[in-house]
Amino acid sequence: MTDNITSVGGGNGANASASALKGRTGAGAPAETRGTTTIADGVVAKIAGMAAREVPGIYSLGAGMARAFGAMRERVPGGGGAVTRGVKVEVGERQAAVDLDVVVEYGVSIVDVAGDVRTNVISAVERMTGLEVVEVNIAVDDVRLPDEEEEAGPDEGRVR
Repeated sequence: MTDNITSVGGGNGANASASALKGRTGAGAPAETRGTTTIADGVVAKIAGMAAREVPGIYSLGAGMARAFGAMRERVPGGGGAVTRGVKVEVGERQAAVDLDVVVEYGVSIVDVAGDVRTNVISAVERMTGLEVVEVNIAVDDVRLPDEEEEAGPDEGRVR
């Protein structure tokens, strides 16, 4: 196949970038290669975030302040962003790099969990986008202890 991946800009005046998969054109080219497919950076970040969260031993993604702001943002209608919290990606012409900030459960092997996260993220991103993942950098920012209370939900107050 002769797919080319190029970096393109997008969005409504924002600095959004994406990758475009370009196929061969013309009547003799197979149907699946005619045209261009564009994959935004945000799509790669969502795929990586979902794949990381699927791994047993991962409690959440995002460093302390990112989690705090993310929890506030989730309570605002339309705030969203929870899937990509703690995920940064760089997407080039044919390759992608992923940086993850994670919180692991107490008692798990951090080395094993990190290896499982790398495997799952690389597999998901490469399978779904066709981009080659050159690296997945993982920063373990915290360990969730069994006796730590869950964050209070929006309906729960301090006083009962």
